[in-house]
Amino acid sequence: MRYVIVGTGNISNTYVSALGKLAGCELVGAVSRSGRALAAAPDLPIWPSLAAVDRAFDAVILATPNGLHHQGAIAAAELGKHVLTEKPLDIAADAMATMTAACKKAGVTLAVCYQRRTRPDNIAIKRLIDEGTLGQIYAADLSAKFYRDQAYYDSGDYRGGYSLDGGGPFMQQACHNLDIYTWLFGLPQQVVSMLGTFAHDIESEDHGAALLRHANGMIGTVVASTAAKPGFAARLEVHTEKGSFTLTDDVITQWHVDNLDNPAQPGKAYHHDGATSAAVTDTTAHEAIIKDFEQAVEDNREPLAGADSAKLTTELILKIYNSQKPI
Repeated sequence: MRYVIVGTGNISNTYVSALGKLAGCELVGAVSRSGRALAAAPDLPIWPSLAAVDRAFDAVILATPNGLHHQGAIAAAELGKHVLTEKPLDIAADAMATMTAACKKAGVTLAVCYQRRTRPDNIAIKRLIDEGTLGQIYAADLSAKFYRDQAYYDSGDYRGGYSLDGGGPFMQQACHNLDIYTWLFGLPQQVVSMLGTFAHDIESEDHGAALLRHANGMIGTVVASTAAKPGFAARLEVHTEKGSFTLTDDVITQWHVDNLDNPAQPGKAYHHDGATSAAVTDTTAHEAIIKDFEQAVEDNREPLAGADSAKLTTELILKIYNSQKPI
């Protein structure tokens, strides 16, 4: 497929690299309202809007700030182009509904780059849970303790704010981890949270915790932070009637489940805590998401991280933001 990237900030470089490694994929150019070139492909043309693109293309990749994803998706749908957006789907319920409806009306595919869903161990755990092999799940404890310095937030006016970023580490850095949580367990019925801003001069939280109760009785906990120096690997610890296991950065690192072999898959571990940089250098999971996106278009099926599934992650984050309890 032929792509136009909308947005030329840091994350666009990841997509340039991923597309360059996939046979048959062509990057036509990019859209930038400021006219900024793609750092990883400076010779490609830049247009001020999707409507101004004067070359043939099939799909867009949205690499704009979180709160602008719906605008790009709607503009692409109006042109009959498929949409792969950087996470999250968007930051507000009405925006997600509008962009999803626009893509469905236009008959184009809408997917989100929640690339951790492509990790083999996450897929293995998802299958076991869906099959009921692990029995009743008692608890799931997610720790996403990352670090960003003040310079990171100062690098963009929107960073750490609500209007475009949509919030702090829950909406931004821990969004991928929360997506795996909702992919595996769905939305909780009850949420209680406490959030604070400790180490940065920003509008939103930089550290917080939430307690979640699901319809099946499962109790979940989530901690998300960009104030946990120097930044730590993300951990998801799950306790079931058959035993317990731990995923560390999407790899099964502990397995204590009765009469069931560890389903961990061989392969390179993935680790990106962003302690010193927000850049993504390992593009293998992005490549996998793009492959799935193209196959979904070809087969006219729901992508691995389609809009109806991906919206649950934003819905969980909004529940966390809206359920804060005073200290």
